Amino acid sequence: MVNLTWKSAGVTDVGLKRKDNQDNFYISEDGRCLVVCDGVGGETGGALASRLAVETVETLWLSEKPDMADVAAVEAWMRRAVAEANTSVKQAADASEDKKTMGTTIVMAVFGEEGLLHVAHAGDSRTTLVRDGKAEVLTVDHSVVMEMHLRGQLTLEQCAVNPYRNLITRCLGHEENVEVDYSTKQLQDKDWIILCTDGLSEVVKPDELGPTVSNHTDPQEACAELLQMVLDRNAPDNVTIIAVEYQQVEAQVPTTADSK
Repeated sequence: MVNLTWKSAGVTDVGLKRKDNQDNFYISEDGRCLVVCDGVGGETGGALASRLAVETVETLWLSEKPDMADVAAVEAWMRRAVAEANTSVKQAADASEDKKTMGTTIVMAVFGEEGLLHVAHAGDSRTTLVRDGKAEVLTVDHSVVMEMHLRGQLTLEQCAVNPYRNLITRCLGHEENVEVDYSTKQLQDKDWIILCTDGLSEVVKPDELGPTVSNHTDPQEACAELLQMVLDRNAPDNVTIIAVEYQQVEAQVPTTADSK
Protein backbone atom coordinates (compact mmCIF):
# COMPACT_ATOMS: atom_id res chain seq x y z
CA MET A 1 0.00 0.00 0.00
CA VAL A 2 1.08 3.57 -0.71
CA ASN A 3 -0.19 6.57 1.22
CA LEU A 4 0.44 10.30 1.10
CA THR A 5 1.32 12.39 4.07
CA TRP A 6 1.51 16.17 4.04
CA LYS A 7 2.63 19.27 5.88
CA SER A 8 1.23 22.76 5.45
CA ALA A 9 1.73 26.39 6.37
CA GLY A 10 -0.06 29.66 5.78
CA VAL A 11 0.71 33.36 5.81
CA THR A 12 -1.26 36.56 5.31
CA ASP A 13 -0.01 40.12 4.92
CA VAL A 14 -1.63 43.52 4.44
CA GLY A 15 0.77 44.38 1.60
CA LEU A 16 2.24 47.80 0.93
CA LYS A 17 -0.72 49.75 -0.50
CA ARG A 18 -3.69 48.82 1.69
CA LYS A 19 -4.59 50.06 5.17
CA ASP A 20 -6.39 46.91 6.31
CA ASN A 21 -6.10 43.21 5.59
CA GLN A 22 -9.37 41.89 4.17
CA ASP A 23 -8.04 38.35 3.68
CA ASN A 24 -8.53 35.40 6.02
CA PHE A 25 -7.47 31.76 5.93
CA TYR A 26 -7.97 28.51 7.81
CA ILE A 27 -5.96 25.29 8.10
CA SER A 28 -7.71 22.59 10.12
CA GLU A 29 -5.76 20.93 12.92
CA ASP A 30 -5.51 17.71 10.91
CA GLY A 31 -4.45 19.65 7.80
CA ARG A 32 -7.22 18.17 5.68
CA CYS A 33 -9.33 21.31 5.24
CA LEU A 34 -7.85 24.50 3.80
CA VAL A 35 -9.70 27.76 3.14
CA VAL A 36 -8.65 31.14 1.74
CA CYS A 37 -11.01 34.11 1.49
CA ASP A 38 -10.53 37.60 0.04
CA GLY A 39 -13.07 40.16 1.24
CA VAL A 40 -14.67 42.78 -0.99
CA GLY A 41 -16.95 45.76 -0.41
CA GLY A 42 -14.94 48.24 1.62
CA GLU A 43 -12.21 47.90 4.21
CA THR A 44 -14.25 46.93 7.28
CA GLY A 45 -16.90 45.10 5.28
CA GLY A 46 -14.46 42.97 3.33
CA ALA A 47 -12.55 41.95 6.43
CA LEU A 48 -15.76 40.97 8.21
CA ALA A 49 -17.08 39.02 5.23
CA SER A 50 -13.93 36.95 4.82
CA ARG A 51 -13.75 36.27 8.56
CA LEU A 52 -17.38 35.14 8.71
CA ALA A 53 -16.89 32.82 5.76
CA VAL A 54 -13.78 31.21 7.24
CA GLU A 55 -15.38 30.83 10.66
CA THR A 56 -18.48 29.21 9.16
CA VAL A 57 -16.43 26.59 7.35
CA GLU A 58 -14.31 25.95 10.44
CA THR A 59 -17.38 25.47 12.62
CA LEU A 60 -18.92 23.00 10.19
CA TRP A 61 -15.63 21.10 9.85
CA LEU A 62 -15.30 20.72 13.61
CA SER A 63 -18.93 19.68 14.11
CA GLU A 64 -19.78 17.59 11.02
CA LYS A 65 -16.65 16.46 9.21
CA PRO A 66 -17.50 14.34 6.13
CA ASP A 67 -16.45 10.74 5.51
CA MET A 68 -13.14 11.24 3.72
CA ALA A 69 -13.47 7.90 1.91
CA ASP A 70 -16.82 8.88 0.36
CA VAL A 71 -16.16 11.18 -2.60
CA ALA A 72 -19.81 12.19 -2.98
CA ALA A 73 -20.06 12.97 0.74
CA VAL A 74 -17.01 15.24 0.61
CA GLU A 75 -18.40 17.12 -2.39
CA ALA A 76 -21.79 17.53 -0.71
CA TRP A 77 -20.10 18.77 2.47
CA MET A 78 -18.03 21.34 0.56
CA ARG A 79 -21.05 22.65 -1.31
CA ARG A 80 -22.95 22.90 1.97
CA ALA A 81 -20.03 24.69 3.64
CA VAL A 82 -19.87 27.32 0.90
CA ALA A 83 -23.66 27.74 0.95
CA GLU A 84 -23.68 28.26 4.73
CA ALA A 85 -20.76 30.68 4.46
CA ASN A 86 -22.68 32.60 1.80
CA THR A 87 -25.74 32.79 4.05
CA SER A 88 -23.65 33.96 6.99
CA VAL A 89 -22.10 36.79 5.00
CA LYS A 90 -25.35 37.86 3.35
CA GLN A 91 -27.28 37.95 6.60
CA ALA A 92 -24.59 40.12 8.17
CA ALA A 93 -24.61 42.43 5.15
CA ASP A 94 -28.39 42.75 5.17
CA ALA A 95 -28.39 43.56 8.89
CA SER A 96 -25.65 46.17 8.58
CA GLU A 97 -26.11 49.89 8.05
CA ASP A 98 -22.76 50.50 6.33
CA LYS A 99 -21.66 47.11 4.93
CA LYS A 100 -24.46 46.28 2.53
CA THR A 101 -22.08 45.55 -0.34
CA MET A 102 -19.64 43.36 1.55
CA GLY A 103 -18.76 39.96 0.18
CA THR A 104 -15.87 37.58 -0.17
CA THR A 105 -14.26 35.12 -2.50
CA ILE A 106 -13.62 31.61 -1.24
CA VAL A 107 -11.37 28.78 -2.31
CA MET A 108 -11.42 25.55 -0.32
CA ALA A 109 -9.43 22.33 -0.60
CA VAL A 110 -10.10 19.10 1.27
CA PHE A 111 -7.60 16.25 1.23
CA GLY A 112 -9.53 12.98 0.98
CA GLU A 113 -8.45 9.37 1.02
CA GLU A 114 -6.01 7.74 -1.40
CA GLY A 115 -4.45 11.03 -2.46
CA LEU A 116 -7.61 12.63 -3.83
CA LEU A 117 -7.81 16.41 -3.52
CA HIS A 118 -11.25 18.07 -3.55
CA VAL A 119 -11.45 21.74 -4.58
CA ALA A 120 -14.38 24.18 -4.43
CA HIS A 121 -14.38 27.90 -5.12
CA ALA A 122 -16.31 31.05 -5.95
CA GLY A 123 -14.43 34.16 -7.06
CA ASP A 124 -10.84 34.64 -8.16
CA SER A 125 -8.90 33.12 -5.27
CA ARG A 126 -7.00 30.13 -6.65
CA THR A 127 -5.76 26.61 -6.05
CA THR A 128 -2.61 25.69 -7.96
CA LEU A 129 -0.88 22.32 -8.26
CA VAL A 130 2.91 22.33 -8.55
CA ARG A 131 4.30 19.08 -9.96
CA ASP A 132 7.87 18.57 -11.17
CA GLY A 133 8.47 22.32 -11.03
CA LYS A 134 5.47 23.19 -13.23
CA ALA A 135 2.36 24.97 -12.02
CA GLU A 136 -1.17 24.00 -13.07
CA VAL A 137 -3.99 26.29 -11.93
CA LEU A 138 -6.84 24.00 -10.83
CA THR A 139 -9.48 26.73 -10.56
CA VAL A 140 -10.95 29.08 -13.16
CA ASP A 141 -11.27 32.69 -11.97
CA HIS A 142 -14.82 33.98 -11.81
CA SER A 143 -13.92 37.35 -13.26
CA VAL A 144 -14.87 39.62 -16.13
CA VAL A 145 -11.55 39.13 -17.93
CA MET A 146 -11.59 35.34 -17.54
CA GLU A 147 -15.08 35.20 -19.04
CA MET A 148 -13.75 37.26 -21.96
CA HIS A 149 -10.82 34.86 -22.29
CA LEU A 150 -13.12 31.85 -22.35
CA ARG A 151 -15.11 33.54 -25.14
CA GLY A 152 -11.89 34.03 -27.11
CA GLN A 153 -11.86 37.81 -26.68
CA LEU A 154 -8.66 38.06 -24.59
CA THR A 155 -5.50 36.03 -24.24
CA LEU A 156 -4.28 35.15 -20.74
CA GLU A 157 -1.49 37.67 -21.23
CA GLN A 158 -4.06 40.36 -22.03
CA CYS A 159 -6.13 39.35 -19.01
CA ALA A 160 -3.14 39.97 -16.75
CA VAL A 161 -2.92 43.66 -17.73
CA ASN A 162 -6.56 44.44 -18.46
CA PRO A 163 -7.88 47.32 -16.28
CA TYR A 164 -10.97 45.23 -15.40
CA ARG A 165 -8.99 42.21 -14.17
CA ASN A 166 -10.07 42.77 -10.55
CA LEU A 167 -13.80 42.71 -11.31
CA ILE A 168 -15.18 39.39 -10.09
CA THR A 169 -18.44 37.87 -11.30
CA ARG A 170 -19.11 35.58 -8.36
CA CYS A 171 -18.63 35.86 -4.60
CA LEU A 172 -20.27 35.08 -1.28
CA GLY A 173 -22.73 37.46 0.30
CA HIS A 174 -24.36 39.15 -2.69
CA GLU A 175 -27.08 36.64 -3.63
CA GLU A 176 -29.29 34.20 -1.75
CA ASN A 177 -27.55 31.33 -3.51
CA VAL A 178 -24.05 31.14 -4.91
CA GLU A 179 -22.86 28.84 -7.68
CA VAL A 180 -19.86 26.76 -6.63
CA ASP A 181 -17.30 25.18 -8.94
CA TYR A 182 -16.09 21.78 -7.71
CA SER A 183 -13.38 19.48 -9.01
CA THR A 184 -10.96 16.77 -7.90
CA LYS A 185 -7.30 16.05 -8.57
CA GLN A 186 -5.27 12.93 -7.93
CA LEU A 187 -2.11 13.84 -6.06
CA GLN A 188 1.32 12.26 -6.32
CA ASP A 189 4.54 12.11 -4.35
CA LYS A 190 6.29 15.50 -4.08
CA ASP A 191 3.24 17.46 -5.30
CA TRP A 192 2.59 20.89 -3.84
CA ILE A 193 -0.77 22.64 -3.50
CA ILE A 194 -0.91 26.43 -3.23
CA LEU A 195 -4.09 28.27 -2.23
CA CYS A 196 -3.93 32.05 -2.56
CA THR A 197 -5.73 35.33 -3.03
CA ASP A 198 -5.14 37.48 -6.10
CA GLY A 199 -2.58 39.42 -4.07
CA LEU A 200 -0.21 36.59 -5.00
CA SER A 201 -1.57 35.42 -8.35
CA GLU A 202 -1.54 38.89 -9.90
CA VAL A 203 2.09 39.44 -8.95
CA VAL A 204 3.70 35.99 -9.18
CA LYS A 205 2.68 34.14 -12.34
CA PRO A 206 2.42 30.33 -12.64
CA ASP A 207 5.68 30.03 -14.59
CA GLU A 208 7.44 31.63 -11.59
CA LEU A 209 5.37 29.94 -8.92
CA GLY A 210 6.29 26.40 -9.94
CA PRO A 211 10.09 26.67 -9.83
CA THR A 212 10.01 28.83 -6.68
CA VAL A 213 7.94 26.37 -4.67
CA SER A 214 9.87 23.35 -5.95
CA ASN A 215 13.09 24.75 -4.50
CA HIS A 216 11.73 24.17 -0.99
CA THR A 217 11.09 21.23 1.29
CA ASP A 218 9.35 23.24 3.99
CA PRO A 219 5.94 24.89 3.38
CA GLN A 220 6.66 27.75 5.78
CA GLU A 221 9.80 28.64 3.83
CA ALA A 222 7.89 28.42 0.55
CA CYS A 223 5.23 30.80 1.90
CA ALA A 224 7.91 33.18 3.13
CA GLU A 225 9.69 33.34 -0.23
CA LEU A 226 6.47 33.83 -2.18
CA LEU A 227 5.41 36.61 0.18
CA GLN A 228 8.80 38.27 -0.13
CA MET A 229 8.52 38.17 -3.92
CA VAL A 230 5.20 40.03 -3.66
CA LEU A 231 6.60 42.59 -1.20
CA ASP A 232 9.62 43.16 -3.43
CA ARG A 233 7.19 44.01 -6.24
CA ASN A 234 5.37 46.63 -4.16
CA ALA A 235 2.56 44.32 -2.91
CA PRO A 236 -0.39 46.29 -4.32
CA ASP A 237 -2.99 44.19 -2.46
CA ASN A 238 -3.41 42.01 0.61
CA VAL A 239 -1.77 38.65 0.04
CA THR A 240 -2.63 35.28 1.58
CA ILE A 241 -0.90 31.98 0.83
CA ILE A 242 -1.35 28.41 2.01
CA ALA A 243 1.31 25.93 0.88
CA VAL A 244 1.05 22.16 1.25
CA GLU A 245 3.71 19.59 0.38
CA TYR A 246 2.72 15.95 -0.15
CA GLN A 247 5.03 12.99 0.28
CA GLN A 248 4.64 9.31 -0.41
CA VAL A 249 4.86 6.97 2.57
CA GLU A 250 5.16 3.23 2.24
CA ALA A 251 2.72 1.49 4.54
CA GLN A 252 4.20 -1.04 6.93
CA VAL A 253 3.33 -4.63 6.06
CA PRO A 254 2.77 -6.72 9.22
CA THR A 255 5.17 -9.62 9.72
CA THR A 256 3.94 -13.10 10.59
CA ALA A 257 4.85 -12.48 14.22
CA ASP A 258 3.06 -9.13 14.25
CA SER A 259 -0.13 -10.59 12.85
CA LYS A 260 -0.50 -13.30 15.52
